[in-house]
Amino acid sequence: MIENKIDAHQHFWIYEAHDYPWIDDQMKKLKQDYQPPQFQEELIKAGFIGSVAIQARQKVEETRWLLSLSKQYSFIKAIVGWIDLQSEKIEEHLIEFTGESKFAGVRHVIQDEKEIDFMLKKEFLRGIDYLQDYGLTYDLLIYPRHLKSACQLVQKFPELKFVVDHLAKPPIKEQTLEPWATDIKQLAMYDNVYCKLSGMVTEADWNRWKPIDLTPYMDVILEAFGPARIMIGSDWPVCLLAGDYQSVINPVLKYIKQCSENEQSKMLSDTCISFYSLNPD
Repeated sequence: MIENKIDAHQHFWIYEAHDYPWIDDQMKKLKQDYQPPQFQEELIKAGFIGSVAIQARQKVEETRWLLSLSKQYSFIKAIVGWIDLQSEKIEEHLIEFTGESKFAGVRHVIQDEKEIDFMLKKEFLRGIDYLQDYGLTYDLLIYPRHLKSACQLVQKFPELKFVVDHLAKPPIKEQTLEPWATDIKQLAMYDNVYCKLSGMVTEADWNRWKPIDLTPYMDVILEAFGPARIMIGSDWPVCLLAGDYQSVINPVLKYIKQCSENEQSKMLSDTCISFYSLNPD
């Protein structure tokens, strides 16, 4: 049995419509507060000891709030926050946040940017360079159309660790693999890039998905990245649009049972601990 299982991707929020414009009328279930006590109960039932909390608002205040939660709840093992990577004040914020032991990395919602090559802008690259200097990680929240730009980004910073959130959101609902599969395999060729088995159910048909719908996509990721560069994440509470915590996490747990116990340990615990420099205790 694998000990120290960690959910590598989840969120918290106190819902205010102006802070979460991406939560539309189809996502009414998300228009409420989601706080640590609710999530902790789900974690315990699933046999996980902790999680990595990821930003959901593009505000520096979000990072401060998540860090405050991590001090109150020991199961929150790390925070991936937001800072303006294009700001001239970026180093001020990095100095502030890297003083916190649970501040592990940064994420920007690339998927909402209109420019397809947003992550290759000079100002953005400058910010990414700072992350490398401060020993942080970067979460890639992107769509398949961004994968070619992501390849250019990660090769510019070979010492910086990147992780792809939600498999780069392949078209699971349509049950098509290409060109996503070819492009994600290309990105996986860079050994500083990892991937989270997370967020799949919300790319599927929310009401009709079955575990078998996810299998072809997990097959691609397992072959491309290998167990040592894969983490498991729920994407709670966003995943609740398509199922409860157990029904979302169980298909992934069942899928990786084809792997050896050592490989399962990597995907459920070791890789996340190493990537985000966690203290699992």
